[in-house]
Amino acid sequence: MTIRRVQPIDLEPLVELWEMVFPDDPSHNAPRAMLPTKLDVDDLILVAWEEGKLIGACMVGYDGHRGWLYAVAVHPDHRRKGVGTNLINASFDTLKSLGCIKVNLQVREVNNPEVVAFYESLGFKVEQRISMGKLID
Repeated sequence: MTIRRVQPIDLEPLVELWEMVFPDDPSHNAPRAMLPTKLDVDDLILVAWEEGKLIGACMVGYDGHRGWLYAVAVHPDHRRKGVGTNLINASFDTLKSLGCIKVNLQVREVNNPEVVAFYESLGFKVEQRISMGKLID
């Protein structure tokens, strides 16, 4: 498995992966529309390739204070094989190289125990926060 920062050749397979893994994402998260905007800001998207196939990805954010992980996705055929763990660890390394000392993420579904357990196994802890958002047009 190779993990690296996103390159132009990755974009179409990345869109396909995110659309498969997150089929119910709201329209404002549509990968085809969101990716160019993200890449205008930075290239902090890590992709995992194996045998010529994109098998995982993680979008990373850093605001100079705190790091964030977004859209962590592993192809269903490659789950429970260390892909997600390797992507998260590579994200930590990327963020550390930028000076980041704390990483946050959000799990969309309250009743998503497998995903919560995965992140807990990597040292994440549930923090009592209220997550708020607003779409701005």
